[in-house]
Amino acid sequence: MDAGVEILRRSPREGRALTDGVWSADGERRLAVAQRGKIHGGRPVFLLHGTPGSRIGPLPREGLLYRLGVRLITYDRPGYGASDRHEGRSVGDVAADVAVIADHLGLDRFAVVGRSGGGPHALACAALIPHRVTRAAVLVGLAPREAEGLDWFDGMTEGNVAEYMTAMQGRARLAARLVPTAAEIREDPVRLVNSLYDELTESDRSVIADAGIRTMLVQNYAEAVRTSAYGWIDDAMAFCSPWGFDPADIRVPTLLWHGEDDVFSPVSHSRWLAGRIPTATVRIQRGAAHFHALHVLPDLLGWLARDGRAA
Repeated sequence: MDAGVEILRRSPREGRALTDGVWSADGERRLAVAQRGKIHGGRPVFLLHGTPGSRIGPLPREGLLYRLGVRLITYDRPGYGASDRHEGRSVGDVAADVAVIADHLGLDRFAVVGRSGGGPHALACAALIPHRVTRAAVLVGLAPREAEGLDWFDGMTEGNVAEYMTAMQGRARLAARLVPTAAEIREDPVRLVNSLYDELTESDRSVIADAGIRTMLVQNYAEAVRTSAYGWIDDAMAFCSPWGFDPADIRVPTLLWHGEDDVFSPVSHSRWLAGRIPTATVRIQRGAAHFHALHVLPDLLGWLARDGRAA
């Protein structure tokens, strides 16, 4: 076993995760990585989690992954869950972390998909390591803060506007806002899901009314802030800073999906990205909002797992 790699292995046929600890390329940070589905011989797909989020979910069912032949790889972005913090990271920095995880797992090429806050990070992989990314998908993602011609906050819920406006005032101000919130979530993980309720559309309320989805969200948020609030803080700072790449440079097949009624990351963000990314296809779904992406992801896995040479 390599030094610094902590491994828990269980049989994928029993529907259990295979988990690794992988060191970053500079050898300074540990990244917590999990695999599910057809781990041996499956088509690799990286799923990049939302904000806040973690490697544990929400995820498609294990049986579906195995039937589709998908090897699903998730990891905690730096500062979340069991991954060490990378202070000052940009959105683009995720590409190096994904590449080193792929190297550790012996993967040459793979697809990437990001939901919500994972969306910009999936685009980073498509732009910065295109020789390794076969296809990319973004569900309810964000556009760059400096996106020309886009009213970035238009249609966004007051809570998210306040969070990003605070981020633009500096890391210390944002930490003063999110550190106490994360502490409250650690004490009562149900709190974050409940606190979102007043800002949810009817479409989103119908999604999280499902007990299974609520349980996954609660577990996910609890793991996200288990050690600190800094994954969340660093995500928000990265979204409001230069990303380190231009979406216009993306040349791999890219699918953008958005619920038209989304109030957390407004649909205008995907429309802007669709006009910027030359290889993008955009799908806007009426009557759907932010959390409907949890239902859409399983339908996209077959497309993501195909050979990336044809759109």
